[in-house]
Amino acid sequence: MALSISFSTNIHCPSSPICRSISSLNPCVGVLFNARRDYNRGFPLIGSLDTKLAKTRAALSEISYRKQYPKVGAKSVGPIPPAQLIQVVENAAKTGAEVVMDAVNKPRNIEYKGLTDLVTETDKMSEAAILEVVRKNFKDHLILGEEGGVIGDSSSDYLWCIDPLDGTTNFAHGYPSFAVSVGVLFRGNPAAAAVVEFVGGPMCWNTRIFTATAGGGAFCNGQKIHVSQTSQVERSLLVTGFGYEHDDPWSTNMDLFKEFTDVSRGVRRLGAAAVDMSHVALGIVEAYWEYRLKPWDMAAGVLLVEEAGGAVTRMDGEKFSVFDRSVLVSNGIVHDKLLEKIGSATEKLKGKGIDFSLWYKPENYQTDL
Repeated sequence: MALSISFSTNIHCPSSPICRSISSLNPCVGVLFNARRDYNRGFPLIGSLDTKLAKTRAALSEISYRKQYPKVGAKSVGPIPPAQLIQVVENAAKTGAEVVMDAVNKPRNIEYKGLTDLVTETDKMSEAAILEVVRKNFKDHLILGEEGGVIGDSSSDYLWCIDPLDGTTNFAHGYPSFAVSVGVLFRGNPAAAAVVEFVGGPMCWNTRIFTATAGGGAFCNGQKIHVSQTSQVERSLLVTGFGYEHDDPWSTNMDLFKEFTDVSRGVRRLGAAAVDMSHVALGIVEAYWEYRLKPWDMAAGVLLVEEAGGAVTRMDGEKFSVFDRSVLVSNGIVHDKLLEKIGSATEKLKGKGIDFSLWYKPENYQTDL
């Protein structure tokens, strides 16, 4: 019997051993309003309030003067109303997640696309379930799935980028860092996104869902989220990833991993790009970068980061496209500082003749890029 998942913003404790919802976001500003309220009642304003307000002004000033990077999100979501589009995107991601949840504690039927690049029956079943949702609602849209390739009408303005199980190796080992990622582009730019992240672990699996629409903000379990306000690399927690090709970019990123481990609070390698970018959007890490990603890895995550107030570029600092071969996302404040090393390393790779042109764009698909 398949297990159903309830995506809720309310914490509750059902009798089932499978956890059903998460809500870990709490307001942090009540103390300021409470202090002002007590002052109005005749009590002296708490001594720390002025300090807190001063720090807040300083932080806002720093944010307002930081470098602005080109936006990657679509200027318009097109003729489909945003509420309708995100509803289908969210439903598609949840449908795929139900397939994954049903399989998460069962034996894995594993195949290999490469020496260490895994694919499971769950990847394929999740993608089939997602495709069914998309086709039911938008028969004429173009779809790019990790497992099934390009399907649909290439003349469509909409392109769905589907990763039915991002972090397959983690899933195969029961390691809690994998997700279902669904992003839809309008004329080549991210318009709507949903990432269902699996957290917890064996005997305690749980999910939380990240969603965003271009110009509409980013949310986790229905609550608005924002990137962190950390301004120093030394106080940042960073994330990166390594592909299956052990080539020059892989070696270069190993060097970057070591360099940033030395100067930051640490660098994590979790193994699922959509999860990594969702964590930047949530504000629990400051930045993520990686070479050799594909559109289905990035389409949803980059929109989440941008709509949460962060910055998105290529690893050389140039304007990003979902069809590019590298990405750097951050809270925006530390972006320039990270690019000092990451951009320089990437330029050296270009000097060696490493190809950083667009990785892939479906033939005849029209974009505003």
